[in-house]
Amino acid sequence: MQRDPNHGAGEHAYQVLRGGILRGEYPPGTILAEAELANDLGVSRTPVREALQRLVRDELLEQAPRRQLIVSGVSPERRDEVLLLRDALEAVSVREACRRMTEEQLDQLRLSVFRQQRVARGEDVDAFLELDDEFHLAIAHAAGTPTLERFLGQLRAFMRLIGRDALREPDRVAQVLVEHESILDALEARDEVAALRAMHDHLEATARSVARE
Repeated sequence: MQRDPNHGAGEHAYQVLRGGILRGEYPPGTILAEAELANDLGVSRTPVREALQRLVRDELLEQAPRRQLIVSGVSPERRDEVLLLRDALEAVSVREACRRMTEEQLDQLRLSVFRQQRVARGEDVDAFLELDDEFHLAIAHAAGTPTLERFLGQLRAFMRLIGRDALREPDRVAQVLVEHESILDALEARDEVAALRAMHDHLEATARSVARE
């Protein structure tokens, strides 16, 4: 069976465009034009079209008049929905991870926190956000629930759109590190009650930061 030559290019285009949206390089309302993007990425229009349709399914892009695709904004109603769902799903994630995480997975989570500490000394908010995603999705992965992991991945994409500037608040990055360490300590102790409380406190602090934007 022949391989589709556009598959790799489509995945590459998707990752580049998704990353650009999450980093704020394409602000809400930006029109993403297929031909222009294909030229910028040095690929044909077919993989770009594939990538754009995936981003529509992710709800990071939406249809505009004249069949244009624009970067989605996040309404206050959507923000509240995302925060509510994230709180519920992260609770399931941390509960299951507390029961199932291997020692190797705990070591990887500890390494993730260490890398966050190193990045936090600089001012690269996007690098810190990438590691923040890595931390939370590693817990979901350790929970052994692929569907939950996928849903949380999509919700975290919305969180990047909602809360990028929240980390620019004085001391918020330092607070996040303390909160992550509390979650990790509880997971290492296999203390489900403490892990749930630490995750809830972390998400509540994030929600307060987002609400102040």
